[in-house]
Amino acid sequence: MEIEILQLIEGARRARGLAVIIDVFRAFSVECWAFSRGAKRILPVAGIDEAFALKRANPGALLVGERGGRKCEGFDCGNSPSQLEAFDVCGRVIVHTTSAGTQGIANAAGADEIVGASLVNAAATAEYIRRCNPAAVSLVCMGLDGASETDEDTLCADYIAALLRGESPDISQRVRRLSETSGKKFFNPDLQEVFPRRDFEMCTQVDRFPYALRVRREGQFCVEKIEIK
Repeated sequence: MEIEILQLIEGARRARGLAVIIDVFRAFSVECWAFSRGAKRILPVAGIDEAFALKRANPGALLVGERGGRKCEGFDCGNSPSQLEAFDVCGRVIVHTTSAGTQGIANAAGADEIVGASLVNAAATAEYIRRCNPAAVSLVCMGLDGASETDEDTLCADYIAALLRGESPDISQRVRRLSETSGKKFFNPDLQEVFPRRDFEMCTQVDRFPYALRVRREGQFCVEKIEIK
């Protein structure tokens, strides 16, 4: 199995084989938490207009997303796992658009298969990859707005790669350091409306969920939860 770590939108465009689109803060952490609370389906899209169109096509769907970290105008919820707790998502469709994670999905056109990953489902993602046994794996770190690298996504890629090599790395110290680097914004009292501290706590619970996020195309992209037992 050939493993390559790529970065940002350009990395998504270069992805081949099984592409793992990584967004720890916060896209795929949000999706994992949504499935844990019974979400029926998640439809990831690149554009805001496309999100509204899918909302119209799926009455009762919840619009979740951000631009620049802030909730998109007219949306139900921002790209925040803690803010999503205020909504009953059980049995509902979620339409999801973000500045990084869902853009990675949209740009990974050269991949044979796409999964979404974050720290909360990293080990399950690695196990899913092992079971698929692809010739090539592209670990794509989406970073900040798909334009600049971030510590949390690179950490997640390093961790998944190590697991695929049969290693058992202790990443706890690197996770803690995120509060001083790319996760520092979650501890700024002036930014709590946009970047709640609880989001940091929810996004850094390593291996919290035993499932992978497989992305299928059914007219549009659709994320499904694959239980790893």
